[in-house]
Amino acid sequence: MALPEYGRSVQNMVDYAMTISDRAERQRCANTIINIMGGMFPHLRDVPDFKHKLWDHLAIMANFKLDIDYPYEVIRKDNLITKPDPIPYPSTKIRYRHYGRTIEVLIKKACGFPEGNEKDNLVALICNHLKKDYITWNKESVDEGKIAEDLYEYSNGKLLMTDNIVRLMEYRMAQNYTPQQPTRQQPQQPIGSNKKKKNKKQKY
Repeated sequence: MALPEYGRSVQNMVDYAMTISDRAERQRCANTIINIMGGMFPHLRDVPDFKHKLWDHLAIMANFKLDIDYPYEVIRKDNLITKPDPIPYPSTKIRYRHYGRTIEVLIKKACGFPEGNEKDNLVALICNHLKKDYITWNKESVDEGKIAEDLYEYSNGKLLMTDNIVRLMEYRMAQNYTPQQPTRQQPQQPIGSNKKKKNKKQKY
């Protein structure tokens, strides 16, 4: 079947319509088939060009051999095998793949910021991301000196990990850190309390 979602019964109707010699009767049969096809998917009736798609499907199921007056210009057979245009992918090289392209863009933006608190906070944010990305890929702790070297290299010497940047990094990490709450434990009963209860029951 060309379109299995409509089932064998609809395909048989289309095959029968192609055998009708009277053009007017063949047209009425095609209109009935379209109504049946539309009733199979009522939730799609509000979709734009829903009717147009049904007539396209009818032409496909008839292998484009059903001679009727289509209310729309249906799809052509040679258009069914056309492939979409390839999606262009960026060809720019990433210096360090474990950091990714986004970090390079952020560092480039930070280099253009004027000196001040906003720039320092952005650089601190970048450095923290460098640390997280490095640890994610290398599965080990990272030295602050390594992050400072990579930041310097990425920015062509325009960004430095100063003492103020390190303090901002620690402040940001402390803000984002949420310690786990300890689970509440049931209060333990003093040793011997159960024995006292048992002794009381035995007296009665």
